[in-house]
Amino acid sequence: MYIDSHCHLDFSVFDDSRDALMNTCIEAGVEGFLIPSTTKTSWAKVAELANRYPQWRVAYGLHPYFLETASIADIDRLAEQCELHGALAIGEIGLDCWPGAIALDQQSLFFSRQLIVARDLGLPVIVHARKSYDLVIKAVRETRFTSGGVIHAFNGSIEQANRLRGLGFLLGIGGTVTYPRAKKAQTVLAQLDDSAFVLETDSPDMPLCGFQGALNTPLSIPMIAQCVATIRKSCVDDIARQTNKNLLSTFPKWYKDTL
Repeated sequence: MYIDSHCHLDFSVFDDSRDALMNTCIEAGVEGFLIPSTTKTSWAKVAELANRYPQWRVAYGLHPYFLETASIADIDRLAEQCELHGALAIGEIGLDCWPGAIALDQQSLFFSRQLIVARDLGLPVIVHARKSYDLVIKAVRETRFTSGGVIHAFNGSIEQANRLRGLGFLLGIGGTVTYPRAKKAQTVLAQLDDSAFVLETDSPDMPLCGFQGALNTPLSIPMIAQCVATIRKSCVDDIARQTNKNLLSTFPKWYKDTL
């Protein structure tokens, strides 16, 4: 069994194909899905769809991309949303230092406030970190957040990986490592401990090498697992088993009768 630890199956691009896609994924052995939300307006849809699909686990949060339409009052609603609607984690939250991103001071305020909510609820977090690993580490320490989670789409150094692991975070590995040019990411992946990472697609984004321009889906997970197995000189079944174990140990609220 494979688990996609990060996919946005609530996005409208899947509205006409979601039922068929879920059936196809399950037939292909992709049987678990972690869906992080991105905005307050997406929370209700994520919660509704999670009731329809028992294989889904969900997180609620405010993504740094979309903070122009967010308010601090949304954070005040976050704890209630998580408690009433079965949140596995808080996310997708984080910091993005890419050119053109929203002002970093605004991002930092929302990130720290959401870390505090997660800390108080005892929930892990799903973190978007783009050119911001050191700032994420600083914020985690300053807020005394200790429940860990996943650093989505990790692309940092082995030193940053080790520091994040020391704070209880898993590292999300996705389609980036399938590209021949991704030598740094592949070198870091080869050095990680078996317990350090999970598999993700970021569907509908982050297509694999050879699938640029196509809609990405959780059906990519077995291909990512095969690429990871090749890089780590392992077998794909071992990668699937170990990454599932890693995810379930970090998200203890995952377990339901369906998995």
